[in-house]
Amino acid sequence: MGALAAGPACTTTGTAPVPLRPELFSPRQWFKTDLDHFVESAQRRIFVSLRQLAGKLYRRNPREWRKTEVSGIDEALLRLFEVDHGWRFEELGYRRDIEALQIAFHPEYVGDRVAAFIVGLASMVQRAFGDKVGFYIVNDLNAQGFYNAARNVEIAAWRLGSTLDAAGAPLLLSNEIGSVTNLSFEREFGKIIGTLEVLTDVIEHKTERTVVRVVQNMATAAFLPIP
Repeated sequence: MGALAAGPACTTTGTAPVPLRPELFSPRQWFKTDLDHFVESAQRRIFVSLRQLAGKLYRRNPREWRKTEVSGIDEALLRLFEVDHGWRFEELGYRRDIEALQIAFHPEYVGDRVAAFIVGLASMVQRAFGDKVGFYIVNDLNAQGFYNAARNVEIAAWRLGSTLDAAGAPLLLSNEIGSVTNLSFEREFGKIIGTLEVLTDVIEHKTERTVVRVVQNMATAAFLPIP
């Protein structure tokens, strides 16, 4: 994907968006269009859900954060979301996007699967945003990227609930269905998918570039590349 805007300081490269606090307002905020603000807000909402998913996965799978040098879940989340690492981690061979997601579901992987899963999802989403935060001109955003990212989140959510180890147990525990039903993971995935689909429609309309929509069987679906 090309640069999101021409001219200096129109966008900024960032690992993840930060919550918008009053002290972050600057005179440049007045030059943003409603669409710029909407894209930034959507990006922040997606990352709120990603952080929620990471916390829930660590709470259900504490063995994963214990594979690293962190002292607990809070530190594990800080490592993922508060450091400008560009979603490149040494233990993943600096892989991002779909490659990181594939590692999360590899039966022989001995590292932190939660981190691999979240790194894959988050870096994929950021790729759809052009690896940028702080938008001023969004004409070069690609609606197909948001559409493909939404489909990939669906596939990742399905694999999270269906991929088993050699003993027939889930590689990662997520939703619980039984005497106590817990579908909180499903809700967070739904928020991310819904936001990406709205971005698809908005950017498709703005850029007048038609999105190619596909139908896949979840059991055999392949992750889609992010253009």
